[in-house]
Amino acid sequence: MQTDIVLTVSESKRLIAKGVRELPQVKAALEGGVVAVAKGTTNAYLVEEFTGETIDRRLYCTGTTNPKKPSKPAGTANKLPDLVLVKGKKTEGETAVEYLAKMKAGDVFIKGANALNYERNQAGILIGHPTGGTIGAAIGTCVARRIHLVIPVGLEKSVPVDINAASAEIAAAGPDGRGATLWPVNGIIVTEIEALRLLAGVRALPCGAGGINGAEGSIRLALIGERGQIEAAEALLDGICGEPPFIA
Repeated sequence: MQTDIVLTVSESKRLIAKGVRELPQVKAALEGGVVAVAKGTTNAYLVEEFTGETIDRRLYCTGTTNPKKPSKPAGTANKLPDLVLVKGKKTEGETAVEYLAKMKAGDVFIKGANALNYERNQAGILIGHPTGGTIGAAIGTCVARRIHLVIPVGLEKSVPVDINAASAEIAAAGPDGRGATLWPVNGIIVTEIEALRLLAGVRALPCGAGGINGAEGSIRLALIGERGQIEAAEALLDGICGEPPFIA
């Protein structure tokens, strides 16, 4: 059986957040370990899914991508404390990066991305901070301690290039380069595709993108599966569709 669905950017963020919550690695860490959620727009939805609380999501992000001439203010970012869960319960007083010093193999650190090449299983993070920002502070500990790096990222961030090659070319600009650099990262990538598989058991196949009337940046997915799986996906998406824009 097959149907299709159009998801706006905010609807995708909500779906991905629900999917991350169902990752086996995340469920295990919520049960007996640590889940640290770095700042980010998609991660703001994760905070809500993990806690059941509604937050001002504009305050749970650091660097954001905006038009050169935005029609609406983005808000004041980085004003909410980071969410760190120990055996599923919130801790206070330390950021996600600071808490890494206490984390061990099997724990989960969640960081979003700015670029995605799905076919190559590549994610990339734009770097404007002089020492690498959140990922620069976290990646060494994640690798050394075998902490799961989970990367929630929407298909709207797909780029048609090899992210490793693009990163090298941007870096080669040397002292004349004035924009952000691009850091390729390896981890457990969770897009709408993985979320729908985890939550409803369907295969989601991207078959279109973009639109108008609020569907700018949207992704169209063909959903393929047994009748019960399609019905489960439709029920799930019925509760997600209509999610307001990140900045309404």
